[in-house]
Amino acid sequence: MKNKAITSRDKDFAQWYTDVVKAAKLADYTSVKGCIAIEPNGYAIWEKIQSIMDKKFKELGHVNVQMPLLIPEHLFNQEKELIEGFAPELIWVTEAGEKKMEERLAIRSTSETLFCDYYKKHITSYKDLPKLYNQWCNVFRYEKETRPFLRSREFLWQEGHTVHATAEEAEAETKQMMEVYKWFNHEILAIPSITGKKTEKEKFAGAEYTITNEDLMYNGVCLQDGTSHYFGQKFSKAYDVKFTNKDNKDEYAYYTTWGKTTRAIAAIIMVHADDYGLVLPPRIAPKQVVIIPIGDTDEVNNLVNKFNQELNSNDITTYIDNTDKSPGFKFAEAEVNGIPIRIEVGKRDLENNQITIARRDTREKITISKDINIVDYIKELLETIQNDMYKKATERRDALTFEAHNMEDMKKILNTQPGFIHAMWCGDSECEVKIKEIKGCKSRCIVEDGERIDDKCVCCGKEAKHHVIWGIQY
Repeated sequence: MKNKAITSRDKDFAQWYTDVVKAAKLADYTSVKGCIAIEPNGYAIWEKIQSIMDKKFKELGHVNVQMPLLIPEHLFNQEKELIEGFAPELIWVTEAGEKKMEERLAIRSTSETLFCDYYKKHITSYKDLPKLYNQWCNVFRYEKETRPFLRSREFLWQEGHTVHATAEEAEAETKQMMEVYKWFNHEILAIPSITGKKTEKEKFAGAEYTITNEDLMYNGVCLQDGTSHYFGQKFSKAYDVKFTNKDNKDEYAYYTTWGKTTRAIAAIIMVHADDYGLVLPPRIAPKQVVIIPIGDTDEVNNLVNKFNQELNSNDITTYIDNTDKSPGFKFAEAEVNGIPIRIEVGKRDLENNQITIARRDTREKITISKDINIVDYIKELLETIQNDMYKKATERRDALTFEAHNMEDMKKILNTQPGFIHAMWCGDSECEVKIKEIKGCKSRCIVEDGERIDDKCVCCGKEAKHHVIWGIQY
């Protein structure tokens, strides 16, 4: 039976999303406008994201650091493109107690300025390079329209800031970290994202170029979910980050940044959840299995405890729901919270030498022998669920992927069913602006080495230079 607290996804997608966030107790609104309280269920997912990504970062040689929350105005002003790009979103601290500050301090919206200021003092020679630093922190951007996880004024993220002795090393880092984000989405979140360069108009303020990771939500709207930026020497020159190279000459360092945020939780919801609540891919689920005893007998309790101990001892995160709630309530709670597998152990089933397994992704119930090797069975089922969820998301993405050869095609697609739209582009930003007039459609990324699907720009009809994926974005 459908969860009454959740609006139908096909009826009102925006309300459905908010309903799932609240019903699964992922986050709640606060008295701070545009900011959310991330509740235990939501934060547990973020902790899982952190632990998996942090391990990967460290395997690649990165280390974690912490920079200040407040940034002096003069540091921002040293890089003109950055201050212009972020000016509308900055919050300024101007007073301490009753005393006016000598200089305004910006609440961190991004940390390039502070890292460059630090690197200036700590890099003198090529022997000091590379510096592979990452920071897990919160940032604040004064967004006009907000929605939990998707776009809030304060959010959590990781931001990598690396410095290299050569452009080749820095560009390799930029591409490598985008591959990490792509791997994470595909292998862990079961989201078939696409990657490519942003156009000049859409790149990060101050970057030479930006590579993006783009997801497609169930409703055909695009979500930027992780970016990696190559800055070259632009920031190093602005902040005087120099080093003595192997030829004993002073040279400006080469700089990269890359980041992924709590927006990933929004992606999980909007790709996988349904009208019954959250659906979590097993590899990101903080709790992979819930065991629900039905009836308080020694036989039921002994088997429940045995399963719980065996599964947890084999790196499967399992818990027993021993609350005083009814079995039906427990089933519904596990379902709305997106627990991948539910094991039901009841007196009546045990009399028939069986137990019931419920899959969250398909809502299918399976009856199996109680004497089965539970560890092997659950491990295999978790892998099946992970793979099936990825396959289902890929099929949905492919069904909402289109080609456009002219503006009439673009209008028809965007006004009927939006999605990823492949179309050729001449490279002129005026055409980007014109396409944006259709429901706010933007370029998502340039397809590197993509086949030419046409010789002419979808907008102006002139010679096409790039194969671009377009779409409406969150």
